Amino acid sequence: MTVNKLFEGIEIFVEVVKRGSFASAAQQLGHSNSHISKEMNKLESRLGVRLLNRTTRSLALTPEGEAYYQQCIQLISDAQDAFNLVTQGDDTPKGNLKLSCPIGLYRSHIQPIVVSFIKQYPNVTLDLDLSDKHVDIVADGFDLVIRATPALNESSLICKKIYACPTYVVASKSYLAQFGRPHHPRELINHHCIGYSNLKNPEKWEFKPRDAEPFVVDVKLKAKCNNGEAETALVEAGVGITRLPEFYLSSGLESGNLEILFSEYEQPTVNVYAVYPSRKHLSSKVRRLIDLLSDELKK
Repeated sequence: MTVNKLFEGIEIFVEVVKRGSFASAAQQLGHSNSHISKEMNKLESRLGVRLLNRTTRSLALTPEGEAYYQQCIQLISDAQDAFNLVTQGDDTPKGNLKLSCPIGLYRSHIQPIVVSFIKQYPNVTLDLDLSDKHVDIVADGFDLVIRATPALNESSLICKKIYACPTYVVASKSYLAQFGRPHHPRELINHHCIGYSNLKNPEKWEFKPRDAEPFVVDVKLKAKCNNGEAETALVEAGVGITRLPEFYLSSGLESGNLEILFSEYEQPTVNVYAVYPSRKHLSSKVRRLIDLLSDELKK
């Protein structure tokens, strides 16, 4: 394949994946639907593989398409960096930055850092997605995603650990007054518990004594919730006992409304990661934000 053919169709392919349809990509790029379809067919023919599985309602990347897409977005990013290098002569952050972050973590730790970043770099515009759901970084077109998890299982992406947060088992004073205080984790089977449904097994809570082997308690869930702030509100209202990262609980602990249980047991640490799709180079806007997050969260 000649060099001039090597890059044909890449921009269209990436835009189709980002937009989720030929029609949206055509509108964004100023082409007709038929032109987009023809270029995609030509690209797949040159490569000798199917990149997209198409139905009348949706598009989905094939495994080969996913691998090719990862490389294509890097090529486009590198080309943009090269263009900026010779046309701008600086590395000033600019352009749109699409960021996703869990709601509670953003409000308690990330928001003032993002505000500082935006004020420091006025040529950056922010597209902020606040959600506890697990977003697809590549398919949803995010530049940077903040993930809070005990372990990150995304080897195809690039990540940097920027913070470590303790977790606590907590209950409100009103709940403890009504139902009593459990003194051993196994007593939780006799209590109302609230689970975080984004976890794979929200009803299984592991505890590790400081001088013994860890064990798991199958708690009885009175409720489960996919949002940490809503879960915290249920706990503060006296509905039950929960275990969450400190960034959800800080306000209730400071006010004295929430009490920590089982402090003699080691609790899992939730690590906070900056996750991004680029394999080789970062745009200056993403790099500067990651550096700022890392520096500020260590203080």
